[in-house]
Amino acid sequence: MNLSRLDLNLVVALRALLEERNVTRAGERVGLSQPAMSAALSRLRRHFDDELLARTGNAYELTPLGVALRDRSATACDLLERVFSSQADFDPAAESREFTLLASDYGAAVFGAALARTLHQEAPGIRLTFQHPAPSVVENTAAVLSTVDGLMMPHGIIDGFPAVDIHQDRWLCMVADDNPEVGDELTLDHLAHLPWAVYQRPYDAPAARQLSMLGISPRVEVSVQTFQLLPHMVEGTRRVTMIQERLARRAVRSAAVRVLPCPFEAVPVQEAMWWHPVHAQDAAHIWLRQKAAEVGATLTGNGNGVAGPAVSTGPATH
Repeated sequence: MNLSRLDLNLVVALRALLEERNVTRAGERVGLSQPAMSAALSRLRRHFDDELLARTGNAYELTPLGVALRDRSATACDLLERVFSSQADFDPAAESREFTLLASDYGAAVFGAALARTLHQEAPGIRLTFQHPAPSVVENTAAVLSTVDGLMMPHGIIDGFPAVDIHQDRWLCMVADDNPEVGDELTLDHLAHLPWAVYQRPYDAPAARQLSMLGISPRVEVSVQTFQLLPHMVEGTRRVTMIQERLARRAVRSAAVRVLPCPFEAVPVQEAMWWHPVHAQDAAHIWLRQKAAEVGATLTGNGNGVAGPAVSTGPATH
């Protein structure tokens, strides 16, 4: 495909047509008249040798190729917007821009909150939007990263893209403060026979992955999509869970739980911010990455718990 012969305006028209499935509405969306959008559809049909939109009664339905192109055209438009919004210079104190970051609730609560405080002081015109990453981030990483400014995720899940390390954290175990079966320490036997509450994503189940290497299959009673729900799923039960120390410190103030060292050498969490190479020379994005590294260093300087003992607490005060 020779891009110099391709009218990139057709990419915008293609996205609108496939998402609206209506020529008139698609034209209104991109500022084209109905005849102009009809002409664009004809050119697209000739290019792909496919109807793309097939009439069914009084409506249009997407052909199989149209379905495949719908998400691809959206990704292409987002990527083009980011390419042409790149800047050679960036003044954080004066600029107005939105950065979109994908992060779990852990990443947003721990690192994202610290980054937002820094930007609030240094760049009042900058807006941050945090979104939860979808499972497709692993299956189609390039496409997902091309539509956002960064992805907060530990090492070991994706690879092959530029990243800046943010901070380390360590895994702790958590039980209810009145769990009658657990004393001052947990054992591997506890982990094998107690029921579990786990954080579960299709591509990332930290507890199950680490326990499987020990030959332990956790008996899962509760599975949740946010780390911050785990303490509440443990409170008042016999359940056990694994949770990052930074969240555990907060949890003991709001739930009747206590945290204990894991009875095995749990692999530390090395959180990083990943980005698409299209952002490499964008001055605004370079600044964002520098801020991410600085905030991460501040978190590490405040203590990440990797080298110190875990805190065991008694009953929480409510």
